Parts: sequence; C-alpha cells; structure tokens
Amino acid sequence: MIYVLSGSDRVKIQSAITKILGGDYEIFDGADLKPQDIMNIFKGATLFSAERKILIKDLTPAAKGKDDSSADGSAGAEEKADLYEEVAKYIDTKHTVVIWETTLSRKKSFKDFIKSPKVQTKKYEAAKPADAGVVFDILDTAYRDGARAVKMVEKIKDDNDPYMFFGLLVSQALKRREKRVLKELSKLDIKMKTSTIEPWALISSFLLSVSSL
Repeated sequence: MIYVLSGSDRVKIQSAITKILGGDYEIFDGADLKPQDIMNIFKGATLFSAERKILIKDLTPAAKGKDDSSADGSAGAEEKADLYEEVAKYIDTKHTVVIWETTLSRKKSFKDFIKSPKVQTKKYEAAKPADAGVVFDILDTAYRDGARAVKMVEKIKDDNDPYMFFGLLVSQALKRREKRVLKELSKLDIKMKTSTIEPWALISSFLLSVSSL
C-alpha cells in the first residue's frame, strides 16, 4: 500500500507516519531522487525481509521563482523528472510506502496516481483558533437545548482545537458568573487531561448537561 500525506500540521503527519510504518523505516529525500532511484527503492529488499517500510519526503519539486538559475548561472535550470510517473509503475508494491508532500503536484500523473484504490491520501491541516463568538453562541444554545449545541459543535470541530475551544468556554462561563457551570467545567478540565475519551466527546457530554445544571 502507498500513502500520500500532506498538510500544515506536521505533528499529526508524523504521528500518522508512526502509526503506518512503526518506529523503524527507511527515509529517502525526494529532492535527491532520480527515476532510476525509484526503481531501486521499489524493487529492492532488505537483508532480513523482502517487505520494506519506506518514507519518501517531497517527491513533488519545490516551485521555482523567476530568479532561479542553473548551476552554471544560466537562467531556467532543467526541470526535474516527473517521479510520479515512475512510482505509478510500482503501484502494486508489496512494500509499505508513505510519501510526505509539502506541496501537492498539479500534474496529471499525480492526479491519476492518487485515483488508484491502492493509494490512500490524507491531508492534515493545523486547527484554527476557536472563534469566541461561535463559542458564545454554542454555550448560549446549550442553556436551552443541549442537543442543538452538540450539533453546532459537530459542524466546527474538524477545524478547531478542542483545548482552545474549552478555554473559551471557561471565559464565557466566567463572564456569566455561573458557578454551577464553572464547577462542571473544572471537572471537564480534569477529564480532558486524564481521560482516554476523545476531547470533543467530553465537551459534547458537558454541553448536553448544561441545561439541567
């Protein structure tokens, strides 16, 4: 299987790589690779196993600026070979391969490559700071209708950090001077730091309880 990972959240990407490849894998820098190297990577085997775990970083060449020049100083250095055309030849590989891209290619070869059912793609974007106004609306709704507040959370949670969201919940509760709510938020704080339950699930459970406090 081949995985293509991208996005701005490097921590999540590294975590995903560890889950896929484990702690022991080979690393290749795409900037240093040529078509012949791709064949060697996919056709090769280690001394102890025919199946390898491989991480390739940045197969897509970095964009060149107008002032970029070749090694001899002349303008317009030769464009790097399209390595995805080469990788596509080994799409049935028995190795586990992760390609970590900083910039996704716009070429047809890449778009065709990721259409294959033998390629999995995932983008990990860094969470945006929670919006205080949105948090206010959700907490205000929770006082009347916890289920509706949870639905509001479902719409925004993929783009927000749960811990930042929780911090704004506390700020809004402090403004309201709601002692019972603050007491429950204190309990929620401990749960989010110690529980194995997903943070958003804990926040949703809290919101469901607000109207009955």
